[in-house]
Amino acid sequence: MRRTSVSLPTKHVRHDPHEKPNRYDSGHREPGIVEKLQGATMNQAQKSRWLKTGAIVVFLVFLFYYLSPKGVDIYQGVSHNGGQVPSDSSYGTERCTKSFSKDKPIVQYVLMIDAGSTGSRIHVYKFNNCGPTPELEKEEFKMTEKSVGGLSKYKDDPMAAAKTLDDLMEVAMKTVPDKLKGCSPVAVKATAGLRMIGSEASEKILETVRSHLEKDYPFPVVSREENGVAIMDGSDEGVYAWITTNYLLGKIGGPDQSPTAAIFDLGGGSTQIVFEPTFKGAAHGGMPEKLAEGDHKYDLKFGGRNFELYQHSHLGYGLMTARNSIHLNLLHDIYAKEKNTNFLSKPILNHPCINAGKTDKIKVKLDENSPLGTGVIELNVTGPATPAPAQCRALAEKILYKDADCKLAPCSFNGVHQPSLAKTFAKEDVYIFSFFYDRTKPLGMPDSFTLRELHDLTNAVCGGEESWDAFTNIPDALDELHGRGEYCLDLNFMIGLLHSGYDMPIDREVKIAKKIKGNELGWCLGASLPLLSKNSGWSCKVSQTY
Repeated sequence: MRRTSVSLPTKHVRHDPHEKPNRYDSGHREPGIVEKLQGATMNQAQKSRWLKTGAIVVFLVFLFYYLSPKGVDIYQGVSHNGGQVPSDSSYGTERCTKSFSKDKPIVQYVLMIDAGSTGSRIHVYKFNNCGPTPELEKEEFKMTEKSVGGLSKYKDDPMAAAKTLDDLMEVAMKTVPDKLKGCSPVAVKATAGLRMIGSEASEKILETVRSHLEKDYPFPVVSREENGVAIMDGSDEGVYAWITTNYLLGKIGGPDQSPTAAIFDLGGGSTQIVFEPTFKGAAHGGMPEKLAEGDHKYDLKFGGRNFELYQHSHLGYGLMTARNSIHLNLLHDIYAKEKNTNFLSKPILNHPCINAGKTDKIKVKLDENSPLGTGVIELNVTGPATPAPAQCRALAEKILYKDADCKLAPCSFNGVHQPSLAKTFAKEDVYIFSFFYDRTKPLGMPDSFTLRELHDLTNAVCGGEESWDAFTNIPDALDELHGRGEYCLDLNFMIGLLHSGYDMPIDREVKIAKKIKGNELGWCLGASLPLLSKNSGWSCKVSQTY
């Protein structure tokens, strides 16, 4: 503020020439009482102006503070667009004291709910931005009780379905700091279970879930446009699992430029394959120069790099659906020989894929084209007196339909195009998980083995108890074998799928894993990472400090 000086009029009088000049008047005399009062009044006015000026300055500083990144809008970068939080050390990380980039928060949380057919699971991921790529610092995980079941169990009561997620959301409420809840997105990805109950019922459940999360919880829900609460496409499931695996391995999102790993995920209803094929030297090898166009091609941008991936989700080739197909093919083969269904009435039916010398009870779902009728039948089956792994493998490979019409060569199985693994992905890492892990690790298989070793394991399991001596020193392995009469079938399908189906060389090495660096493999982490970026389909709810 500019200061203004005020001059007061003075009375001119004679003065003694010997008097000392006085600074208050040009006549060099001692001011009288009036002048003294006038001077005092001027000083008081000046003080008043100073006080007013100081108050204005304090108010402006106060206002500026609360309009700064630590005030009304605590989010740096683009306000309410991508969810930025203060880049200081007050948000629960010990890895660093400030964010690597001023446009990124030091800590971010993402909530991902996997709504499966048998139950739902929540992953609460905590990331820090201490480096150029978000680092997964911690993960909280919880799944619903078995008795609760999945969302599809409540097809006639959408609100009851939505309420099954409350126990999971309680984990998020306890884990995410209050200051960050409004800027920690939540997404719900449903798998095949909801698809099976029909579009009308599934849409009602998903809309009720969205409404429940938006109204009753402080977390922003990812938008409809970004499929925040939706049934997940099979291709996304595989690609997200690929992102998870390679992110945890440090092969994407960081300085490592080494070849990425392939993933083979075996679920209950489908199996996914995703890898980054290389066509170097293709012109001299009779191969295409690049990945052909089509639904199998997936262009991915991640961590400043572009990836051209091959992906495919083989519906109907998960372990549970494959089991049913193998059982059904056996029954159809018997029917073709006997020309009647009398064999279904036998007390026990011979089955080459049941562990040798063991009996088991199986349920087979008949399809609408089956000559045996429709519905579900229950049969008592027994394994062969003499092990017959080759017969079982033949049944397993039969459902792959290797001779199906291949419209875009080369094909893997069932007429599906796939670049040759031997030619375009010969030496890179291959990770197989989910049921691949669940059926091999309990029997003592190491973290890395060849398909030939998997073949040998399959023969040993199918050989029955006489061949199980090799498992006596492996904790709980014999309990596993005795408890699963279809172990021989499961392993035969796996070796058939990898070797015959995907055309993976028999001496190719694969790796099994359930976790990498203490974090679960699967699609959930891969689906969460994109939500850390700006403009990823959600808006921050926070508009004031806490």
